[in-house]
Amino acid sequence: MKFNVRNLTESDYKTLVEWWDWWPGWVAPPKTFLPETGLMVTKDDKNIAACYYYLTNSRAAFVEWIISNPQYRDKDRKEALATLIMVAEEVLKIQGVVHVMTMSRHPSLLKIHEELGWIIDPKPSHEIIKNL
Repeated sequence: MKFNVRNLTESDYKTLVEWWDWWPGWVAPPKTFLPETGLMVTKDDKNIAACYYYLTNSRAAFVEWIISNPQYRDKDRKEALATLIMVAEEVLKIQGVVHVMTMSRHPSLLKIHEELGWIIDPKPSHEIIKNL
């Protein structure tokens, strides 16, 4: 059996916070920062990886907060992440999106994106956030 991909549910947030808390250097975003749209990759009822996607009033979208289950160590972990990104691309394409963007500094995620045809800007950017 390969992977299943489903929409994120309200109850997934608690699981994702546990994952973010486990990974060094990650801070869980507050729920108010996240859109209602996201995806979860599963296999044999195990949650493997998730992302959120932000729709805009243009034909562009953002895929963000890609996170994986730190306890999932099967050899197909990279494939699960690639599946997540590819399904997000398909979901967005169906909705009329023609440009998709993400931010990452994790070398493995950068490599997966590059292998999937994403353009990686060689100059690092910074996330700039202000709480109002």
